[in-house]
Amino acid sequence: MKIQTLLVANRGEIACRIIRSARAMGIDSVAVYSDIDADALHVELADRAISLGGSRPEGSYLSADKVLAAAHASGAQAVHPGYGFLSENAAFARAVEAAGLLFIGPPASAIDAMGSKSAAKALMEKAQVPLVPGYHGEDQRLEAFAEAAERIGYPVLLKAAAGGGGKGMKVVEHSGQLAEALASAQREAQAAFGDARMLVEKYLLGPRHVEIQVFADQHGHCLYLHERDCSIQRRHQKVVEEAPAPGLSPGLRQAMGEAAVKAAQAIGYAGAGTVEFLLDERGEFFFMEMNTRLQVEHPVTEAITGLDLVAWQLRVAQGEPLPITQAEVPLNGHAIEVRLYAEDTERGFLPASGTLRLYREPVAGDGRRVDSGVREGDEVSPFYDPMLAKVIAWGEDREQARLRLLAMLGEMAVGGFASNLGFLRRVLAHPAFAAAQVDTGFIARHEPQLLAGGQALPDDFWALAAEAWFSQAMVAATCNPWAEHNGWRLNGPAQRTLALRSGEHTRQVRLSGPPRAVLQGERMCWRKDEARQPCRVFVRGASLFLEWNGDFHELRQAPPEEGGHQAAAGGLAAPMNASVAAVLASAGDAVQAGATLLVLEAMKMEHPIRAPHAGTVSQVHCREGDLVAEGHVLVSLEPSP
Repeated sequence: MKIQTLLVANRGEIACRIIRSARAMGIDSVAVYSDIDADALHVELADRAISLGGSRPEGSYLSADKVLAAAHASGAQAVHPGYGFLSENAAFARAVEAAGLLFIGPPASAIDAMGSKSAAKALMEKAQVPLVPGYHGEDQRLEAFAEAAERIGYPVLLKAAAGGGGKGMKVVEHSGQLAEALASAQREAQAAFGDARMLVEKYLLGPRHVEIQVFADQHGHCLYLHERDCSIQRRHQKVVEEAPAPGLSPGLRQAMGEAAVKAAQAIGYAGAGTVEFLLDERGEFFFMEMNTRLQVEHPVTEAITGLDLVAWQLRVAQGEPLPITQAEVPLNGHAIEVRLYAEDTERGFLPASGTLRLYREPVAGDGRRVDSGVREGDEVSPFYDPMLAKVIAWGEDREQARLRLLAMLGEMAVGGFASNLGFLRRVLAHPAFAAAQVDTGFIARHEPQLLAGGQALPDDFWALAAEAWFSQAMVAATCNPWAEHNGWRLNGPAQRTLALRSGEHTRQVRLSGPPRAVLQGERMCWRKDEARQPCRVFVRGASLFLEWNGDFHELRQAPPEEGGHQAAAGGLAAPMNASVAAVLASAGDAVQAGATLLVLEAMKMEHPIRAPHAGTVSQVHCREGDLVAEGHVLVSLEPSP
């Protein structure tokens, strides 16, 4: 079947990326959107757009019936599911095919075979692919997992049988944590994939996460497009990916690639897929899972091969054979990708949401690529994944790619809520990353250097903020000397006083003497002692966004009486915008320190709210299913005498 119109059953950056490849091939694109995505970038880029209604994923992008109705209404010949949502749902793939449409992905039978991690482990065991010790059985009772964990030995890793992306995944250090972790993982899995089944594996310490990109056509041909290292992760979700994986010998690369191809051929695969392995220090690799879809990190493979994997997907779905053989697969240079997230790295990588009041991407150029799904002014919802964009750099070698990516991140600006922009810059600049000393424990091991630890902003920040505020005010008041803030007084020293607020912190700043900062456009050079410190300043409405240690802090003028006051985030309040997934405490309950009182869900992940001290619950201020804003008081807890 020839594809003339393609329905893209997704949102965000992956929908935008698919639309661009379709357009380059002369294929019209149709976007779908939820109520809160009506003005999203992917809707603007598509040739047409159809509303799915709803806000939550289950009422929009996860509703197979609504997506299929949109496909019929649009006259599309094919449906591309992207990644996440319905991309690995075998029932949806069958429904698409039953409707006479092309599903841009593997056969439903292949999704079935690998969509369940438990079934996939059994298949790989038959094929004699090395497996991590674990339990993949049908008995889903707590007792079955407890018995398996004791046999395997703690620590163990609970994983959703039907999904990926870190959802429904929990590390359990000892038996006392198992019941709560299993219940939470099951809720996450049910919410994300509609399937609460779990498996458990031995949790390997210090492994690398190396995956193989495979591609197969409908004529029995399958090849691997080299590997990617995705070891740097938080909450079991990837943050940095690179290709090829540093330090792999040609023999190991070939062995892993051939094993991945065998896995794909064993299930009659077609299209793009990724076989994921854990690689230990001895060079032994263990099968983890196969993702039967396009991966988030596919751009690094495209960068080192020069291939368009989405275009390949569309051609293979139309029956075309793969255009090259394994021996002809290119391998040129090195590529690194980072995921830009709306999240507060200083508060345990909690997802953030709100209005994207400041957004600036790096300039285009050779070896530079940004896949984004947002624009300045967009609303970032708590209902979907918190990724804003992917930033990708290619170089002739790894170091050139690393330095180019650092430069790109140095040109970016994100403001309006917390992001991991500064964190990503610190990861890439870290000597261990520069030396390719990466494994899945990288972030935890180097946390003191990667995170600022939630420390209060120093005096230098506030002085610089005040200088920036006065400088931009003077620029706005050109040719009006009465509006200047230079502090001039007859027969007295020049003094300037200003109260500023940044987040929960407020400070009254007094500057004396001539200005120590010069604002030129969006760049400011601040003089301290004999040194000059450059930074960037952006003005958006009544706010000023100031760059400090790689992050952008929003500043507003505060009433003078607030100067010197520093607000503290106390009490059991919501740490972010979220919905209440479970309420586990009632008024009158006596609880111990660390007890889980309720569970929030944001960006498809669960976040327990625990008692900071022993006490008695005096009141619960929310119910299961409620939407709560950041700062909303959830539980009142009276401390024990």
